[in-house]
Amino acid sequence: MAYKINDDCIGCGACAAECPVGAISEADGKYVIDASACLDCGACAGTCPVGAPQAE
Repeated sequence: MAYKINDDCIGCGACAAECPVGAISEADGKYVIDASACLDCGACAGTCPVGAPQAE
């Protein structure tokens, strides 16, 4: 099960910098997670200031 970034994303990039496999990229000012690459480690959720990454 992968994480997904919800609409609360403020586009700060903290999650992308924390992802150990580079599964997070920017798209139109928000960040998205490639579900096929996500390890479900939760590192992104732990660093996000608004709690946008959520487990699916």
